Amino acid sequence: MFNNLAPRLLVSLMALNLVACAEMATLPVEAGIGPQPALPAPHHTLIPTVNIAPAKGWPAGITPTAAPGFAANAYATGLDHPRWLYVLPNGDVLVAETNAPPKPDDGKGIKGWIMKLVMKRAGAGTPSADRITLLRDSDGDGIAETRTVFLQGLHSPFGIALAGNDLYIANTDAVMRFPYTEGDTRIAKPGVKVADLPAGRINHHWTKNLVASRDGSRLYVTVGSNSNVGENGMDNEVNRAAILEIDPASGRSRVFASGLRNPVGLAWQPQSGALWTAVNERDEIGSDLVPDYMTSVQDGGFYGWPYSYYGRHVDERVKPQRPDLVAKAIVPDYALGAHTASLGLAFYEGNLLPKRYAGGAFIGQHGSWNRKPRSGYKVIFVPFADGRAVGAAEDILTGFVNADGDALGRPVGVAVDRKGALLVADDVGNSVWRVAPAASK
Repeated sequence: MFNNLAPRLLVSLMALNLVACAEMATLPVEAGIGPQPALPAPHHTLIPTVNIAPAKGWPAGITPTAAPGFAANAYATGLDHPRWLYVLPNGDVLVAETNAPPKPDDGKGIKGWIMKLVMKRAGAGTPSADRITLLRDSDGDGIAETRTVFLQGLHSPFGIALAGNDLYIANTDAVMRFPYTEGDTRIAKPGVKVADLPAGRINHHWTKNLVASRDGSRLYVTVGSNSNVGENGMDNEVNRAAILEIDPASGRSRVFASGLRNPVGLAWQPQSGALWTAVNERDEIGSDLVPDYMTSVQDGGFYGWPYSYYGRHVDERVKPQRPDLVAKAIVPDYALGAHTASLGLAFYEGNLLPKRYAGGAFIGQHGSWNRKPRSGYKVIFVPFADGRAVGAAEDILTGFVNADGDALGRPVGVAVDRKGALLVADDVGNSVWRVAPAASK
């Protein structure tokens, strides 16, 4: 039976790919970046535009390209799909080596089969290592000499946060707490479950990130949607497309903000003290829509998904509509370009970089697989003043796609090390890159 089915699927894939390839952006990606992005009319397609940068990895001796005045080096290599970073107070760096868990009910049918092929070719098809690795640069030369398995046996872990002596890990299905003592290179004691997180057999957007409040009394956890625009039914979106607030003492949780299709990056803006998030927006209405964004997060705020985007721009695909929710949809603060897959978010509070970087945001853009021409595949910086994004985005780390269109790497999480240099997790290059002023290297 499979032998008869495979050719039909192949023909269907080719036909759908031809349809998708006919759609192209009419605006430069820069038009969708900033506080007032261009939002042209939707261009509906049968499937998302497929324009993959095949995952290849870095040839020996080749690194990403740092912006003028900066230099990049490999902080660590040979990792297994490193996605997220967390810098401990003593300077040790924790790396979540992770990937998606099994999702048996996500993307069934021909379209789902196609999407699985797309994700595999883009480098997202490997099994999850399910561990946190510790990296230590003891001599301060910008290269980690020590590498230990810090935590293992996790379940698609992602977010990491330390509050006092409690280390919190966001697995795909639960927040876990582990005891931590400064200097530990391994935690052997079993974790305690703090709270369950939405998961299940669909678990479409599986990454769960978290940050602790300044006093450690609350945790804030990102949970992406279970679909593109609610096509799996809104009953499968309970407590999803949201940021949850969790009381770690009791495990009780509530929806802090909603209508956020796939929030990933999460950080406190140092000047305003506000919580900010980086959000991946919806697909299948063209290469120019919808811009991913970063925004401050209001308690009780609703940001549109799935009924509208970028405020009150109604998505006609969603039935039935909710005009009552659309009417109160909050316009995000700053667009980050259509389909850039902006995942990482870190505000700069170090002293190594020039003063103009203080308080600004570094964003890791994992890169598009569904825009023509491609977007993202780089790390950018957005300057802030008085707690607000005030300037144009600047490229900080590029070169992740070569002249042949292959992805040598894909940036994900970003963090600032104890010295003030930028760290970038690269899940296709299986590396962590360090970016610092060239004069300090």
